[in-house]
Amino acid sequence: MASKSILPRLIALSVRPLSRKPQRLFSTVVDDRSSIAASIPPQTASQTPAGADNVLQSALRATSPRNDWTKDEIREIYDTPLMDLTYQSATIHRRFHRPSAVQMCTLMNIKTGGCSEDCSYCAQSSRYDTGLKATKMSTVDSVLEAAKIAKNNGSTRFCMGAAWRDMRGRKTSLKNVKAMVEGVRAMDMEVCVTLGMIDDHQARELKDAGLTAYNHNLDTSREHYPSIITTRTYDERLQTLSHVRDAGINVCSGGILGLGEKPEDHIGLLHTVSNLPSHPESFPVNALVPIKGTPLGDRLAKEGKERPIPFTSILRTIATARVVMPATIIRIAAGRKTMSEAEQVLCFQAGANAIFTGEKMLTTECNGWDEDKAMFERYGLVPMKSFERGHLRETNFPELIEESKQTAEATA
Repeated sequence: MASKSILPRLIALSVRPLSRKPQRLFSTVVDDRSSIAASIPPQTASQTPAGADNVLQSALRATSPRNDWTKDEIREIYDTPLMDLTYQSATIHRRFHRPSAVQMCTLMNIKTGGCSEDCSYCAQSSRYDTGLKATKMSTVDSVLEAAKIAKNNGSTRFCMGAAWRDMRGRKTSLKNVKAMVEGVRAMDMEVCVTLGMIDDHQARELKDAGLTAYNHNLDTSREHYPSIITTRTYDERLQTLSHVRDAGINVCSGGILGLGEKPEDHIGLLHTVSNLPSHPESFPVNALVPIKGTPLGDRLAKEGKERPIPFTSILRTIATARVVMPATIIRIAAGRKTMSEAEQVLCFQAGANAIFTGEKMLTTECNGWDEDKAMFERYGLVPMKSFERGHLRETNFPELIEESKQTAEATA
Protein backbone atom coordinates (compact mmCIF):
# COMPACT_ATOMS: atom_id res chain seq x y z
CA MET A 1 0.00 0.00 0.00
CA ALA A 2 2.87 2.36 0.85
CA SER A 3 4.34 1.93 -2.62
CA LYS A 4 1.04 3.01 -4.23
CA SER A 5 0.98 6.27 -2.26
CA ILE A 6 4.54 7.13 -3.31
CA LEU A 7 3.96 6.56 -7.04
CA PRO A 8 1.91 9.74 -7.73
CA ARG A 9 4.61 11.82 -6.04
CA LEU A 10 7.33 10.23 -8.21
CA ILE A 11 5.30 10.89 -11.35
CA ALA A 12 4.82 14.51 -10.34
CA LEU A 13 8.55 14.91 -9.79
CA SER A 14 9.34 13.31 -13.14
CA VAL A 15 7.24 15.81 -15.10
CA ARG A 16 8.36 18.92 -13.19
CA PRO A 17 9.77 21.40 -15.72
CA LEU A 18 13.53 21.71 -15.59
CA SER A 19 15.19 25.10 -15.64
CA ARG A 20 17.03 25.64 -18.91
CA LYS A 21 19.91 27.98 -19.43
CA PRO A 22 19.69 30.26 -22.48
CA GLN A 23 21.46 28.86 -25.53
CA ARG A 24 24.84 30.43 -26.10
CA LEU A 25 25.40 32.42 -29.25
CA PHE A 26 28.61 32.79 -31.17
CA SER A 27 31.00 35.61 -30.56
CA THR A 28 31.31 38.44 -33.03
CA VAL A 29 34.77 37.94 -34.41
CA VAL A 30 34.97 40.88 -36.78
CA ASP A 31 34.92 43.65 -34.17
CA ASP A 32 36.93 41.40 -31.85
CA ARG A 33 34.41 41.38 -29.01
CA SER A 34 32.69 38.35 -27.53
CA SER A 35 28.95 38.80 -27.20
CA ILE A 36 28.62 35.68 -25.07
CA ALA A 37 31.34 36.36 -22.55
CA ALA A 38 29.20 38.69 -20.45
CA SER A 39 26.51 36.03 -20.00
CA ILE A 40 28.89 33.21 -19.03
CA PRO A 41 30.61 33.41 -15.65
CA PRO A 42 34.40 33.47 -16.04
CA GLN A 43 36.24 30.58 -14.47
CA THR A 44 37.63 31.63 -11.11
CA ALA A 45 41.01 30.75 -9.68
CA SER A 46 39.40 28.29 -7.30
CA GLN A 47 38.04 26.36 -10.30
CA THR A 48 41.46 26.19 -11.97
CA PRO A 49 43.42 22.94 -11.49
CA ALA A 50 46.20 23.11 -8.94
CA GLY A 51 49.51 24.24 -10.36
CA ALA A 52 48.04 26.35 -13.16
CA ASP A 53 49.99 29.54 -13.64
CA ASN A 54 48.75 33.07 -13.04
CA VAL A 55 48.84 34.05 -16.71
CA LEU A 56 46.56 31.17 -17.64
CA GLN A 57 44.24 32.00 -14.74
CA SER A 58 43.99 35.56 -16.00
CA ALA A 59 43.18 34.34 -19.50
CA LEU A 60 40.45 32.10 -18.12
CA ARG A 61 38.83 35.09 -16.42
CA ALA A 62 38.93 37.25 -19.55
CA THR A 63 35.65 38.50 -20.99
CA SER A 64 37.12 39.81 -24.25
CA PRO A 65 40.32 39.45 -26.30
CA ARG A 66 43.38 41.51 -25.40
CA ASN A 67 46.08 42.91 -27.68
CA ASP A 68 48.88 43.55 -25.22
CA TRP A 69 50.37 40.11 -24.65
CA THR A 70 54.05 39.98 -23.79
CA LYS A 71 56.34 37.27 -25.10
CA ASP A 72 56.98 36.15 -21.52
CA GLU A 73 53.25 35.67 -20.94
CA ILE A 74 52.79 33.70 -24.16
CA ARG A 75 55.88 31.63 -23.38
CA GLU A 76 54.46 30.80 -19.94
CA ILE A 77 51.21 29.63 -21.53
CA TYR A 78 52.99 27.71 -24.31
CA ASP A 79 55.21 25.90 -21.78
CA THR A 80 52.29 24.77 -19.61
CA PRO A 81 52.14 20.96 -19.33
CA LEU A 82 50.25 19.88 -22.44
CA MET A 83 47.37 18.13 -20.66
CA ASP A 84 46.69 21.21 -18.53
CA LEU A 85 47.14 23.56 -21.49
CA THR A 86 44.65 21.76 -23.74
CA TYR A 87 42.14 21.46 -20.89
CA GLN A 88 42.26 25.20 -20.26
CA SER A 89 42.20 26.09 -23.96
CA ALA A 90 39.15 23.84 -24.37
CA THR A 91 37.47 25.70 -21.50
CA ILE A 92 38.11 29.05 -23.17
CA HIS A 93 36.99 27.67 -26.54
CA ARG A 94 33.64 26.69 -25.05
CA ARG A 95 33.15 30.17 -23.65
CA PHE A 96 33.67 31.92 -26.97
CA HIS A 97 32.49 29.33 -29.52
CA ARG A 98 30.08 26.45 -29.95
CA PRO A 99 32.49 23.52 -29.55
CA SER A 100 30.77 21.15 -31.96
CA ALA A 101 30.81 23.59 -34.91
CA VAL A 102 33.66 23.38 -37.42
CA GLN A 103 33.94 25.57 -40.50
CA MET A 104 34.46 23.64 -43.76
CA CYS A 105 36.57 25.51 -46.33
CA THR A 106 37.73 24.60 -49.81
CA LEU A 107 40.84 26.14 -51.38
CA MET A 108 41.34 26.36 -55.15
CA ASN A 109 44.52 27.32 -56.95
CA ILE A 110 43.34 29.83 -59.58
CA LYS A 111 46.85 30.55 -60.88
CA THR A 112 49.52 27.87 -60.46
CA GLY A 113 53.30 28.33 -60.38
CA GLY A 114 55.64 30.89 -61.88
CA CYS A 115 55.99 32.94 -58.69
CA SER A 116 59.13 35.08 -58.44
CA GLU A 117 59.44 34.71 -54.65
CA ASP A 118 62.03 32.43 -53.03
CA CYS A 119 59.90 30.94 -50.21
CA SER A 120 62.02 27.88 -49.41
CA TYR A 121 58.99 25.64 -48.80
CA CYS A 122 56.94 26.45 -51.90
CA ALA A 123 56.56 24.33 -55.03
CA GLN A 124 55.17 27.31 -56.93
CA SER A 125 58.39 29.32 -56.91
CA SER A 126 59.95 29.69 -60.37
CA ARG A 127 63.37 29.38 -58.70
CA TYR A 128 63.00 25.68 -57.90
CA ASP A 129 62.70 22.57 -60.07
CA THR A 130 59.72 20.79 -58.53
CA GLY A 131 58.13 19.47 -61.72
CA LEU A 132 55.20 21.87 -61.32
CA LYS A 133 54.14 23.58 -64.54
CA ALA A 134 53.03 27.19 -64.42
CA THR A 135 49.52 27.82 -65.71
CA LYS A 136 47.47 30.78 -66.77
CA MET A 137 44.76 32.12 -64.53
CA SER A 138 41.60 30.02 -64.35
CA THR A 139 38.48 31.37 -66.04
CA VAL A 140 35.70 32.89 -63.97
CA ASP A 141 33.23 30.21 -65.07
CA SER A 142 35.54 27.33 -64.09
CA VAL A 143 36.11 28.85 -60.65
CA LEU A 144 32.41 29.35 -60.02
CA GLU A 145 31.73 25.76 -61.09
CA ALA A 146 34.33 24.57 -58.56
CA ALA A 147 32.71 26.72 -55.88
CA LYS A 148 29.32 25.20 -56.67
CA ILE A 149 30.78 21.70 -56.29
CA ALA A 150 32.33 22.69 -52.97
CA LYS A 151 29.02 24.04 -51.70
CA ASN A 152 27.17 20.91 -52.80
CA ASN A 153 29.64 18.92 -50.71
CA GLY A 154 29.15 20.99 -47.57
CA SER A 155 31.84 23.68 -47.76
CA THR A 156 30.65 27.13 -46.72
CA ARG A 157 33.86 29.08 -47.31
CA PHE A 158 35.56 29.10 -50.71
CA CYS A 159 39.16 30.29 -50.89
CA MET A 160 41.16 31.14 -54.01
CA GLY A 161 44.93 31.36 -54.24
CA ALA A 162 47.14 32.79 -56.98
CA ALA A 163 50.92 32.36 -57.15
CA TRP A 164 51.84 36.02 -57.40
CA ARG A 165 54.27 38.20 -55.47
CA ASP A 166 51.86 41.14 -55.65
CA MET A 167 49.05 42.63 -57.75
CA ARG A 168 50.98 45.45 -59.41
CA GLY A 169 50.14 45.73 -63.12
CA ARG A 170 47.44 43.05 -62.89
CA LYS A 171 44.31 45.12 -63.59
CA THR A 172 42.72 42.46 -65.79
CA SER A 173 43.51 39.74 -63.29
CA LEU A 174 42.05 41.82 -60.45
CA LYS A 175 38.93 42.41 -62.51
CA ASN A 176 38.51 38.65 -62.98
CA VAL A 177 39.15 37.97 -59.28
CA LYS A 178 36.43 40.48 -58.36
CA ALA A 179 34.01 38.70 -60.71
CA MET A 180 34.88 35.42 -58.99
CA VAL A 181 34.31 36.99 -55.56
CA GLU A 182 30.93 38.36 -56.62
CA GLY A 183 29.91 34.99 -58.07
CA VAL A 184 30.85 33.03 -54.97
CA ARG A 185 29.09 35.50 -52.67
CA ALA A 186 25.97 35.12 -54.83
CA MET A 187 25.98 31.46 -53.76
CA ASP A 188 25.72 32.59 -50.11
CA MET A 189 29.24 31.37 -49.38
CA GLU A 190 32.06 33.15 -47.62
CA VAL A 191 34.92 33.94 -49.98
CA CYS A 192 38.61 34.41 -49.22
CA VAL A 193 41.52 35.13 -51.56
CA THR A 194 45.30 35.09 -51.25
CA LEU A 195 46.99 37.03 -54.04
CA GLY A 196 50.27 38.14 -52.52
CA MET A 197 50.87 41.73 -51.48
CA ILE A 198 48.12 44.27 -52.19
CA ASP A 199 47.91 48.01 -51.67
CA ASP A 200 45.14 50.01 -50.03
CA HIS A 201 43.32 50.74 -53.31
CA GLN A 202 43.28 47.07 -54.35
CA ALA A 203 42.03 46.11 -50.89
CA ARG A 204 39.12 48.55 -51.21
CA GLU A 205 38.25 47.16 -54.65
CA LEU A 206 38.10 43.64 -53.23
CA LYS A 207 36.00 44.88 -50.33
CA ASP A 208 33.53 46.49 -52.73
CA ALA A 209 33.27 43.19 -54.63
CA GLY A 210 32.12 41.50 -51.42
CA LEU A 211 35.30 39.76 -50.24
CA THR A 212 34.87 38.15 -46.82
CA ALA A 213 38.52 37.62 -45.91
CA TYR A 214 42.04 38.05 -47.26
CA ASN A 215 44.74 35.52 -46.41
CA HIS A 216 48.33 36.63 -46.00
CA ASN A 217 50.31 34.42 -43.67
CA LEU A 218 53.25 35.67 -41.61
CA ASP A 219 54.63 32.11 -41.81
CA THR A 220 56.88 32.22 -38.73
CA SER A 221 58.47 34.57 -36.21
CA ARG A 222 60.17 37.78 -37.26
CA GLU A 223 63.50 36.33 -36.10
CA HIS A 224 63.29 33.10 -38.11
CA TYR A 225 61.69 34.65 -41.19
CA PRO A 226 64.90 35.73 -43.02
CA SER A 227 66.11 32.12 -43.12
CA ILE A 228 62.97 31.10 -45.02
CA ILE A 229 62.26 34.03 -47.38
CA THR A 230 64.47 36.85 -48.67
CA THR A 231 62.35 38.38 -51.45
CA ARG A 232 59.63 39.83 -49.21
CA THR A 233 60.14 41.37 -45.79
CA TYR A 234 58.19 40.69 -42.63
CA ASP A 235 57.10 44.32 -42.53
CA GLU A 236 55.78 44.09 -46.09
CA ARG A 237 53.55 41.26 -44.95
CA LEU A 238 52.33 43.31 -42.00
CA GLN A 239 51.68 46.24 -44.33
CA THR A 240 49.40 44.07 -46.50
CA LEU A 241 47.49 43.00 -43.38
CA SER A 242 47.09 46.66 -42.50
CA HIS A 243 45.64 47.48 -45.94
CA VAL A 244 43.21 44.56 -45.62
CA ARG A 245 42.13 45.53 -42.10
CA ASP A 246 41.72 49.22 -43.00
CA ALA A 247 39.50 48.28 -45.95
CA GLY A 248 37.14 46.44 -43.59
CA ILE A 249 38.03 42.95 -44.85
CA ASN A 250 38.55 40.13 -42.36
CA VAL A 251 42.21 39.28 -41.86
CA CYS A 252 43.26 35.64 -42.24
CA SER A 253 46.87 35.20 -41.16
CA GLY A 254 48.74 32.31 -39.59
CA GLY A 255 51.92 30.31 -39.88
CA ILE A 256 53.69 27.21 -41.08
CA LEU A 257 55.19 24.84 -38.54
CA GLY A 258 58.15 22.64 -39.48
CA LEU A 259 60.34 25.25 -41.18
CA GLY A 260 63.32 24.38 -39.03
CA GLU A 261 62.16 26.79 -36.36
CA LYS A 262 62.33 26.43 -32.58
CA PRO A 263 59.48 26.62 -30.06
CA GLU A 264 60.51 30.21 -29.39
CA ASP A 265 59.52 30.99 -32.99
CA HIS A 266 56.01 29.64 -32.40
CA ILE A 267 55.84 32.00 -29.43
CA GLY A 268 57.14 34.86 -31.58
CA LEU A 269 54.54 34.25 -34.29
CA LEU A 270 51.73 34.13 -31.73
CA HIS A 271 53.06 37.28 -30.09
CA THR A 272 52.92 39.17 -33.39
CA VAL A 273 49.41 38.13 -34.46
CA SER A 274 47.89 38.49 -30.97
CA ASN A 275 49.19 42.07 -30.73
CA LEU A 276 47.84 43.27 -34.07
CA PRO A 277 45.35 46.17 -33.73
CA SER A 278 42.62 43.52 -33.89
CA HIS A 279 43.06 39.77 -33.83
CA PRO A 280 42.83 37.93 -37.15
CA GLU A 281 39.37 36.62 -37.90
CA SER A 282 41.12 33.41 -38.88
CA PHE A 283 44.45 31.90 -37.83
CA PRO A 284 45.52 29.01 -40.12
CA VAL A 285 47.95 26.51 -38.61
CA ASN A 286 49.89 24.75 -41.37
CA ALA A 287 52.28 21.84 -40.95
CA LEU A 288 54.95 21.83 -43.63
CA VAL A 289 54.35 19.40 -46.48
CA PRO A 290 57.90 18.76 -47.77
CA ILE A 291 58.11 19.01 -51.56
CA LYS A 292 60.99 17.57 -53.54
CA GLY A 293 62.97 20.27 -55.29
CA THR A 294 62.38 22.97 -52.70
CA PRO A 295 65.25 23.79 -50.32
CA LEU A 296 63.30 22.71 -47.24
CA GLY A 297 61.90 19.61 -48.90
CA ASP A 298 65.35 18.44 -50.04
CA ARG A 299 66.90 19.17 -46.65
CA LEU A 300 64.27 17.16 -44.79
CA ALA A 301 64.67 14.29 -47.26
CA LYS A 302 68.40 14.16 -46.48
CA GLU A 303 67.64 14.17 -42.77
CA GLY A 304 65.20 11.29 -43.24
CA LYS A 305 62.41 12.94 -41.25
CA GLU A 306 58.95 11.50 -41.77
CA ARG A 307 57.35 14.49 -40.08
CA PRO A 308 58.92 17.94 -40.17
CA ILE A 309 57.19 18.89 -36.89
CA PRO A 310 56.00 16.71 -33.96
CA PHE A 311 52.24 16.62 -33.53
CA THR A 312 52.59 17.79 -29.94
CA SER A 313 54.09 21.06 -31.22
CA ILE A 314 51.09 21.56 -33.51
CA LEU A 315 48.67 20.85 -30.66
CA ARG A 316 50.55 23.14 -28.28
CA THR A 317 50.49 25.97 -30.83
CA ILE A 318 46.74 25.56 -31.44
CA ALA A 319 46.00 25.51 -27.71
CA THR A 320 48.12 28.59 -27.04
CA ALA A 321 46.53 30.41 -29.97
CA ARG A 322 43.10 29.67 -28.53
CA VAL A 323 44.10 31.12 -25.15
CA VAL A 324 45.61 34.35 -26.49
CA MET A 325 43.07 34.84 -29.32
CA PRO A 326 39.84 33.46 -27.85
CA ALA A 327 37.44 34.81 -30.49
CA THR A 328 39.51 33.90 -33.56
CA ILE A 329 38.69 30.96 -35.83
CA ILE A 330 41.66 28.55 -35.73
CA ARG A 331 42.01 26.62 -38.95
CA ILE A 332 43.84 23.30 -39.39
CA ALA A 333 45.34 23.89 -42.82
CA ALA A 334 48.12 22.19 -44.82
CA GLY A 335 49.48 18.98 -43.39
CA ARG A 336 46.19 17.70 -41.95
CA LYS A 337 46.48 14.74 -44.31
CA THR A 338 49.40 13.48 -42.20
CA MET A 339 47.34 13.55 -38.97
CA SER A 340 45.41 10.59 -37.69
CA GLU A 341 41.72 11.10 -36.98
CA ALA A 342 42.44 10.97 -33.24
CA GLU A 343 45.03 13.74 -33.62
CA GLN A 344 42.55 15.89 -35.52
CA VAL A 345 39.97 15.45 -32.78
CA LEU A 346 42.53 16.50 -30.17
CA CYS A 347 43.02 19.69 -32.18
CA PHE A 348 39.26 20.33 -32.21
CA GLN A 349 39.09 19.76 -28.47
CA ALA A 350 41.97 22.20 -27.90
CA GLY A 351 40.24 24.97 -29.86
CA ALA A 352 40.60 24.42 -33.61
CA ASN A 353 37.28 25.03 -35.37
CA ALA A 354 37.93 25.11 -39.11
CA ILE A 355 39.44 22.82 -41.75
CA PHE A 356 40.28 22.78 -45.43
CA THR A 357 38.45 20.00 -47.22
CA GLY A 358 37.99 18.92 -50.84
CA GLU A 359 39.95 17.60 -53.77
CA LYS A 360 43.22 19.48 -53.30
CA MET A 361 44.85 22.24 -51.29
CA LEU A 362 46.82 24.34 -53.78
CA THR A 363 49.51 21.81 -54.87
CA THR A 364 49.25 19.29 -52.01
CA GLU A 365 46.87 16.54 -50.97
CA CYS A 366 43.76 17.37 -48.99
CA ASN A 367 41.32 15.34 -46.92
CA GLY A 368 38.17 14.74 -48.98
CA TRP A 369 34.61 15.81 -48.25
CA ASP A 370 33.29 12.28 -47.71
CA GLU A 371 36.14 11.47 -45.33
CA ASP A 372 35.46 14.60 -43.29
CA LYS A 373 31.70 14.10 -43.24
CA ALA A 374 32.23 10.61 -41.83
CA MET A 375 34.56 11.99 -39.15
CA PHE A 376 32.06 14.69 -38.23
CA GLU A 377 29.33 12.10 -37.82
CA ARG A 378 31.49 9.86 -35.63
CA TYR A 379 32.39 12.65 -33.22
CA GLY A 380 29.20 14.71 -33.20
CA LEU A 381 30.71 17.64 -35.10
CA VAL A 382 28.58 19.86 -37.30
CA PRO A 383 29.56 22.29 -40.08
CA MET A 384 29.17 26.02 -39.60
CA LYS A 385 26.90 27.84 -41.98
CA SER A 386 28.19 30.69 -44.04
CA PHE A 387 28.28 33.90 -42.07
CA GLU A 388 28.61 37.58 -42.59
CA ARG A 389 30.28 39.87 -40.10
CA GLY A 390 30.82 37.20 -37.50
CA HIS A 391 27.32 35.76 -37.19
CA LEU A 392 28.38 32.12 -36.88
CA ARG A 393 25.70 29.44 -37.04
CA GLU A 394 25.55 25.69 -36.85
CA THR A 395 23.88 23.52 -39.43
CA ASN A 396 23.96 19.94 -40.66
CA PHE A 397 24.68 18.26 -43.97
CA PRO A 398 21.05 17.64 -45.04
CA GLU A 399 20.31 21.35 -44.51
CA LEU A 400 23.35 22.35 -46.56
CA ILE A 401 22.34 20.07 -49.43
CA GLU A 402 18.77 21.40 -49.38
CA GLU A 403 19.99 25.02 -49.35
CA SER A 404 22.30 24.22 -52.25
CA LYS A 405 19.40 22.81 -54.27
CA GLN A 406 17.27 25.89 -53.55
CA THR A 407 20.12 28.20 -54.61
CA ALA A 408 20.63 26.23 -57.83
CA GLU A 409 16.89 26.43 -58.65
CA ALA A 410 16.82 30.16 -57.92
CA THR A 411 19.78 30.86 -60.21
CA ALA A 412 18.80 28.44 -62.99
